[in-house]
Amino acid sequence: MSIDVTLPREGIALVAVDGYLDVDTVPELRDHLSDQVGRGRRHLLLDLSAVPFMDSSGLNVILRAYKETRRVGGSVRLISPTPTVQRILDLTGVNLTVAGATSVADALAQVGEVTP
Repeated sequence: MSIDVTLPREGIALVAVDGYLDVDTVPELRDHLSDQVGRGRRHLLLDLSAVPFMDSSGLNVILRAYKETRRVGGSVRLISPTPTVQRILDLTGVNLTVAGATSVADALAQVGEVTP
């Protein structure tokens, strides 16, 4: 798995994940997300377009990031999950809690609408 973090705007981190999100790889993502919130980035845009598989530990890290960002008046957006990952999000109801976006531009527009 690889993780690439960019900062498209102040207070926003775009975190692109490439590879499986499972019990072996989730700790690295959890650390990246927590670090971004700790650095004052209240909004996390999580690009899942290159994640072919995600297990329950991946769901857990998404929900933890959601709770962490909500505490500081922020949000998490899931960008373009692959069909397999989207199915998991739908079946578990995570998609009802954590907002989705079809592109980075769409996610940035949604974050622009969020008021702390």
